[in-house]
Amino acid sequence: MQHATPAAPAVRETLERLLASETFGRSERARKLIRYLVEREQAGEADRLKGFSIAMDVFGKDGDFDPSTDAVVRVQAGRLRELLQQYFANEGVAEPVRIAIPRGGYVPAYELNAIRLPEAAKPAEQTPAAAAPAGHPGAAEDAVAPAALLAPAAPVPSVAHHLRFFWMAIAVVIAMLGVLILRQGSGSLLAGGDLPATFESAGLTSSIAPSPASEALPLVYIAVKASGADASRVAASLRAGLSGFDTIDFIGRDTVGKTDPVASATSFMFDVLPGPGAGEITIELQSVATGRVLLSRNLTAADSAPSAVEDRVAGILSSALPASGTIYNYIEQSGIQNGLTQCLLLNGKYYLDQNARTHEVAYRCLETLAENGARSSLVYSELASLHLEAVNDHYAYPPDATIEKAMTFAHRAVQMGPTSPYAHRSYGYINSRLGNADEALRWMRKAYDLNPYDVSMAAAYGYGLVFAGRYAEGTPLLAHAVDASSGHPTWWDFGLFAGELMLGDTNKAAIASSSLRTTATKSHYLAARLIGARISGQDSLARKLLDELTAKFPKFAANPRATFIDRKYPADLTERLIGALRAAGLGNAS
Repeated sequence: MQHATPAAPAVRETLERLLASETFGRSERARKLIRYLVEREQAGEADRLKGFSIAMDVFGKDGDFDPSTDAVVRVQAGRLRELLQQYFANEGVAEPVRIAIPRGGYVPAYELNAIRLPEAAKPAEQTPAAAAPAGHPGAAEDAVAPAALLAPAAPVPSVAHHLRFFWMAIAVVIAMLGVLILRQGSGSLLAGGDLPATFESAGLTSSIAPSPASEALPLVYIAVKASGADASRVAASLRAGLSGFDTIDFIGRDTVGKTDPVASATSFMFDVLPGPGAGEITIELQSVATGRVLLSRNLTAADSAPSAVEDRVAGILSSALPASGTIYNYIEQSGIQNGLTQCLLLNGKYYLDQNARTHEVAYRCLETLAENGARSSLVYSELASLHLEAVNDHYAYPPDATIEKAMTFAHRAVQMGPTSPYAHRSYGYINSRLGNADEALRWMRKAYDLNPYDVSMAAAYGYGLVFAGRYAEGTPLLAHAVDASSGHPTWWDFGLFAGELMLGDTNKAAIASSSLRTTATKSHYLAARLIGARISGQDSLARKLLDELTAKFPKFAANPRATFIDRKYPADLTERLIGALRAAGLGNAS
């Protein structure tokens, strides 16, 4: 186990999976307590985590509460520690982050599982120096320590274990091959037209035959087992939302017949059930193969109302379907990844903890699929974004990263997936980096329109609006996305920080910046934390962050304006950030 500090989004995502687990499913008090402790600590309020405050905030005690005679907090904390140990020893054994409540207090502690790179993805050199060679631009600023996000190495399995999984894999491949053959009958969607002239120069080879089974996505069904107008409305929203996600294949029928548990290993069912109370609806997500309930959400009558149901369903789907969500976490824990789902998992881990190590692992995985003739637009859209990340942050891999190559990948993604939100988002992201604000917003708006149920598309559009200078339009979109998704990438928080700062709500800007506190690999994130600490009057923290910023990113500290201009920030945002940094003690900010 490593003792590095996990990124805040990774902590939040682990918390959500823990809350939805079977281990915690039978204890509402434990769920309330762990959510409260983690959220308060993550908000920088660890000093509030005392017995008296917990008793009032979590267990509804009044001001007369006496901890010496009422042991409710101590008893529930002890029970919580037992459940945490049980969860991380069983259901959560592959979680990237472990959460514990050390005895003698109530402040959560976090640990990262040791990283284990796939053999094919290991770089030639494993030393930290290899991540940023001395001659590489930004080497002094951007060299980072390896992150620990992947699952720990498993014990060596027996021969029988190997054989069992061999036959399971054969069955899964046969089933998925049939599905992929049906899917790929629509040649117009996947053919993608002619390749741009620069495609081969990007290192891709279209002549190698693809492997359909290696690109099969999780299959998702829906079953409506409740009646009435509310149930019909919830089911209709689920169908609309499921059809828009690139990370799954939605099977648009309401039942799934008797299935082979092996062939259905990556099949999942959303059940729409009668809720526990009058007028309530319950949505459950379960594995078709095992029947295990992976997620359960109860919708009140107000949640199911026409004005609220789409937003409520969007929150559920956005926590279940992306690569950092419930379905992919289950696939990873069960060891049933294929080539594409493994790459998407690695890609999701990068955006939860952005550094050179996690970037390279994700990039190499997707690059391998592309070099073997991948037919999924997801491969190229995510390669496009990762390639641009390499340009932005001067990552050592790939060594020849350029915006033009990123655009080539994005072009291919749109060709292969003309209705793919992910492809449109990556194209917009690259146009934003090129300074084509109007074109960037057009593509990001299209991504949002293609799937309004995916909170990440709303966040990307909001982020684009903020960095196009349209703060009043973009900030509310980002704020809503952040509120709806606990395990979101850190760039959402940075965009929200910038938007709130420009709208004059410095308190909200400071809160958003505090979510970046475990991310120390980007100069502009650390600058945002410094500004937030100065705004909130945390002078000692501000001094510490100022020293850290100057030591880790001397080029930025000497001339932050150059970074903001290079990243195509609006002029008024650049001036506001420079002024805030100067007020926070960065004397050279100009």
